[in-house]
Amino acid sequence: MDLHYQSPWFVEALEKEENLKINELNLNLNCDVCIIGGGYTGLWTAIKIKEKKPQLNIILIEKDLCGSGASGRNGGCMIPQSTKFQGIRDVVGIDDAKKMVLSTEAAVKHIKDFCSANKINAEIRDDGILYGATNTFHQGAFENLIRDLNQHNINSWERLSKEKVQDLTKSKKFIDGYFSPIGGSLQPAVLVRGLKKKAENIGIKIFEKSTVISYNYKKDIHVKTKNGSVSCEKLVFAINAWTPNFLPFLSRSVVLVSSDMIISEPIKYQLQSLGLNNGLVILDSNLFTHYSRTTPDGKIILGKGGNTFSFRNKVIDSFDGPSTIEKLLKKSLLSFYPSLKDAKITTSWNGPSERTKTGFPFFGYHPKNKNISYAFGYSGNGVLTCHVGGEILSGMTLNENNKWTDSNFCKGPLKNFPPEPFRWLGAMIIRNAVRRKENAQEKEINPKWIDKQLAKIAVSVGRVDFEKK
Repeated sequence: MDLHYQSPWFVEALEKEENLKINELNLNLNCDVCIIGGGYTGLWTAIKIKEKKPQLNIILIEKDLCGSGASGRNGGCMIPQSTKFQGIRDVVGIDDAKKMVLSTEAAVKHIKDFCSANKINAEIRDDGILYGATNTFHQGAFENLIRDLNQHNINSWERLSKEKVQDLTKSKKFIDGYFSPIGGSLQPAVLVRGLKKKAENIGIKIFEKSTVISYNYKKDIHVKTKNGSVSCEKLVFAINAWTPNFLPFLSRSVVLVSSDMIISEPIKYQLQSLGLNNGLVILDSNLFTHYSRTTPDGKIILGKGGNTFSFRNKVIDSFDGPSTIEKLLKKSLLSFYPSLKDAKITTSWNGPSERTKTGFPFFGYHPKNKNISYAFGYSGNGVLTCHVGGEILSGMTLNENNKWTDSNFCKGPLKNFPPEPFRWLGAMIIRNAVRRKENAQEKEINPKWIDKQLAKIAVSVGRVDFEKK
C-alpha cells in the first residue's frame, strides 16, 4: 500500500496489524449518527455513543487511514490540562476549569484500563510529567499555579530540588522543576488503531480512504464522498486542523502551526547508562516548549511546537513531510544530552496543531442545525483531552443534559483571532519575538523590552506562561 510521508509511530502501528483491510465508501447509506474523522476524537465519540445507545447505527468516515492525522503523529505525551488551569478558569470559570483538570487527569487511568481490557499494546508508561527550568528567568515558575490548584484541592504538582530534577531528567541543563505523577507516554498510533478495531468490533461501520466532498446542513443531513454518500440524523465533525474547510464560521477561531519532532535510532544501552529508561515526559519552560521522552525499545524523541504557521489556516504540504527545523531539534537534543552526540537521528516529522486563542478546545453546534456538532482546538494537549472530548461530543449528539453539555466548553469559540492577513503577520512577529526572548534568557541575558511585550501577547492567546512573576 502506498503511504504518504508518515510518522514512525504510524508506520510501526500498521506493520503490527495483520491483514490490513481498507473499506472504502462506495454505497449510498443511511444511519443514525455519521462521524467525519477517524482520529482520537472521532473514535472515542463513536465508541462512547455506541456504549450508551447500542441500538444506534453509527458510520465513521475517514479521508485517509484512521490515525493518519494528529492522532498518529503526535509526541505520545499524556499531559493533563492542570498547567492551564488558571487560563481556563479565567475564561470559563472555576467549576468548568476544575472539571477539565480532573477529567484529563482521570483520562490517564481510563485509557490505560481501556487498552488493558481490549488488548491494545500502546506501550503506556504512566511515569509522570516534569517541567524544568533551564535558566533563572524560569525558576519558581509554577508557584502561583500550585497555589491556585491547592486552593481548589486539585494540585498534583511538587517543586523539586535542583539535584532531584537533574536526577529525574538526567540532564544538567535543568536547574529547577516541577513534577506530577499524573501523566506519561504511549505509542499514539497503536492507540488510535486499537480504537478503530474496538469500534469495528462493537458494530461501528468505518470507511477509510473516503474523502468527504460536501455535506448538506439542512434538516435532512446528507454527506457526499467521491463514490458514495451517507444520510444521517446526526453529524459530528472531528477533523481537527481540517475543520475550517467544512465549517468556515470557525476559520478565525484558531491558528495552524506545526509541532516538529525527531526520533533517534535504538540507543538502549546509552539511555540506560544515562538512566533514561522509563516513560517520564520531560518539558522545558519555554513558551514554545521542548518536550522529550524515550520509548520502550530504547529510542529518544524530542519535539518543539510553534514553528511553521500557515496562512489562512491552510493545511500546507510541509505539514506532511520531514521537519523543516530538524537541525535545530538535533542541536536542542544535544544541549540536553551532550553524551548522545553520536546517536543517529533516523526520522523527523511534523504536523498541524490548531491553537485557540484561549489555549484549550471548544465544542459546539452548527449555527444552522443543532444536529451537527463539532470539536476543535486541542492546542497541543490532545492525547488525554480527546478522551474527554469523546465524552463531551457523545453527550451533545445524544441530547444529554449533563455537566459537559451545560458547560461553557460547549458554546463554540469563546475568542477569535483577527482576520487575515493580520492573523498570520501577527503570529510571525510574535513567534520571532518569543524566539529572541528565549534565546536571550538561555544566555542569562535580560531580553529586550519589545520582545518581552510581544511575548506577553503570546501568553494572552493561550500559551502557558512558565516565567516567574
